[in-house]
Amino acid sequence: MIEISGVILIEGLIYGIMALGVFISFRVLDFPDLTVDGSFPMGAAVMAACLIGEVPFILAFILTFIAGILAGMTTAVIHNKLKVPGLLAGILTMTMLYSVNLRIQKGSPNISFLRVDTVFDKINGVFKGFMSSTWSMLILLLIVFLVIKVLLDLFFHTDMGLTLGAMGNNEQMVISQGVNPRVLKMLGIGLSNGLVALAGALAAQYQGQADVNLGRGVVIMGLASVMIGEFLIKSNKIAYLTIRVLLGSIAFRGIMFLARNLTFLSLKPSDLQLIYGMSIILLLILTRRKEKKSRRVG
Repeated sequence: MIEISGVILIEGLIYGIMALGVFISFRVLDFPDLTVDGSFPMGAAVMAACLIGEVPFILAFILTFIAGILAGMTTAVIHNKLKVPGLLAGILTMTMLYSVNLRIQKGSPNISFLRVDTVFDKINGVFKGFMSSTWSMLILLLIVFLVIKVLLDLFFHTDMGLTLGAMGNNEQMVISQGVNPRVLKMLGIGLSNGLVALAGALAAQYQGQADVNLGRGVVIMGLASVMIGEFLIKSNKIAYLTIRVLLGSIAFRGIMFLARNLTFLSLKPSDLQLIYGMSIILLLILTRRKEKKSRRVG
């Protein structure tokens, strides 16, 4: 039971980083960005190339983050310059990234990490004899998430971060202050996909392989995590907003674990996409009902 809890926490932390990216695009910017389904496996592909090329881990993660930023900025440029709706711009970038990711992986749809050391192999070696591999990975991921959370909290307290947060609610107000919303969108969507790519790199190392189909349904998982977190904690403070994304991600992974292991449902791995979609529909229904109740009380 303890090991199972550890696995749920590990997956919750990895996909919690991805959910932070989804939170920035969907909630902060109010931008329906489907680039996520392409930038997530892109992070895995770039990390695979770095591991095979024996690039130091820190530099590998920096390159992964930059690759994700470039993917997000591509969507922003398509949206801003060509006046393409945000949803379609994300789909276009996501589609193109499939080919880009295959190029990065030199035409191979799947790259195994069995012959290379991942960051988890290194951390397991450090803590070997002191604790299990599950808990050593958990410590590493917790540190990574907290560092990202603190940096995000600090960023959203700067003038640029506050303006970015305001743009999702009132773009005209941002324009009236002399700020170019196109630049802010590029920054926000780039940051969002940079975080998603980092999560993809960690997920690939955790699973032991980089796969071009790794991002399938990722945006749905991120949205579900964000929405579940909104039910758990009610606050407008950025420190609470980022932590509730993590809690939502852990809760979502726990729900998925239960769904996979309820024998009477006879669920198969191929049914997970159905579960992801149904969970979003259920959360939307609950959100609508909650909004109606709050209006009646008001």
